[in-house]
Amino acid sequence: MSAAASLPRRRGRRARVGYLQAGRVAYAVLGLAAVVSMFPIYWSIVAASTSNAEIVRVPPPLLPGGNLAANLDKALTQVDMLKALVNSTIVAGSITLGTVLFCTLAGFAFAKLRFRGRNVLLFVTIATLMVPPQLGIIPLFMLIAKLQWVNQLQAVILPTLVSAFGVFFMRQYLSEALPTELLEAARVDGASTFRIFWRIVLPVARPAMAVLGMLTFVQAWNDFFWPIIALTQDNPTVQVALLGLGQGYVPDHSIIMAGTLLATLPLVAVFLLLGRQVVGGIMQGAIKG
Repeated sequence: MSAAASLPRRRGRRARVGYLQAGRVAYAVLGLAAVVSMFPIYWSIVAASTSNAEIVRVPPPLLPGGNLAANLDKALTQVDMLKALVNSTIVAGSITLGTVLFCTLAGFAFAKLRFRGRNVLLFVTIATLMVPPQLGIIPLFMLIAKLQWVNQLQAVILPTLVSAFGVFFMRQYLSEALPTELLEAARVDGASTFRIFWRIVLPVARPAMAVLGMLTFVQAWNDFFWPIIALTQDNPTVQVALLGLGQGYVPDHSIIMAGTLLATLPLVAVFLLLGRQVVGGIMQGAIKG
């Protein structure tokens, strides 16, 4: 009787030991992944705080040096980095706000509203994802040249205020997260479509909007291909300004890395602000799945 009673206890102990070992392995893997993910930022700090000769030394330095302030000052003076940071903030912020708002509107329409040609329009929207953006560069530049927008920020902002990916992303999220019964109850109470969107859809879509906003901000901040065509060093974004750093017969990589470090800080700040919403949205989607 005692042996039979002790058998479940032994199994329970083995299960707890197994869970504990699995938890340690999981934390070890996550810790290693975090170290690998943070190493590029750490190396940027190391490279930005040393000289150009020390960067190319073998073996390379692994500890920060004492030239960080001097290299940051050179990065701020060689190009108008402060203006570039302001311009990138305006461009990325405007694109993010426009994309989140318009994509949420379109996603709500495709997910919950019934109108003629809805499926055809959705198919055309998704089909634009298969078109390489390089195909539209020449017509787009000709258009902004006729509008006299060359070297102006609206030339970078307006063409990317809406994305097909954002429309599809919000449509998929609202199709699952927004109950149709809630919309019908609001219409019975006399709410208009705009009031339903403002009072019901936006609170429900907040986690997905945070995810889309962060992805859009990062993409707009890091965009180089179109801004280098539409803008010059007189009115640059951060990525265009970085092109002018460390120029010479031998590029000064320490100054380039100092400018890159400055360009990375706003992205870290955005993630710190929206990280909780992003993680909450992912967890909510996982629970729904």
